[in-house]
Amino acid sequence: MASRYYQEMQESFRNNNKSREFPAHSAKVHSVAWSCDGRRLASGSFDKTASVFVLEKDRLVKENNYRGHGDSVDQLCWHPTNPDVFVTASGDKTIRIWDVRTTKCTATVNTKGENINICWSPDGQTIAVGNKDDVVTFIDVKSHRSRAEEQFKFEVNEISWNNDNDMFFLTNGNGCINILSYPELKPIQSINAHPSNCICIKFDPTGSTLPQAVQMPWSVCGPLKNWSVFAVFPGWTGQ
Repeated sequence: MASRYYQEMQESFRNNNKSREFPAHSAKVHSVAWSCDGRRLASGSFDKTASVFVLEKDRLVKENNYRGHGDSVDQLCWHPTNPDVFVTASGDKTIRIWDVRTTKCTATVNTKGENINICWSPDGQTIAVGNKDDVVTFIDVKSHRSRAEEQFKFEVNEISWNNDNDMFFLTNGNGCINILSYPELKPIQSINAHPSNCICIKFDPTGSTLPQAVQMPWSVCGPLKNWSVFAVFPGWTGQ
């Protein structure tokens, strides 16, 4: 059954393999994310700004630019249930919460380090932000204060809650997925997912699979090039 699913997915990609480019920033784009209702796409850039686009038929139309960060916007994410609110993580040691209805920053939270990853809990009450020193801080959305902080001894590349909000996942530089209980942050399991650096993780909204990706050096016609290799854990239950 899994084999049939992958075959259908490959066929879908082959039949719908079309791409278009849209001008967004004056420098590299570091992050993109869809709002929970699928109507808006936000992007964060090395140019220190975030942009929000609305989807109109087959094209993206820029709605607004969001300025205020003093360094690159390295990652962003939307509120899990509110399609008007998103948060950005920056190398300027802050995170900023934005509301597209006012186009203004509604909150700025100072952090200890240069932030490189961020995620919002499924219940919308907590934001987790990770920095270059592999410290993950859990911030209360209402008070904008730290609830907890954890220093890890491995390279933390991306972070995520599970859909049930009772586990917290980290991908690391050793090719593993580390799973912690939440909110206790006690180790549950470490999954050896890849032979190289695990760089991202994403949960299926239906809760049936746990897909994540790794960046591996691959030799093609002599020079080394970076290819994205995906692994999927169908029916993963944490056992």
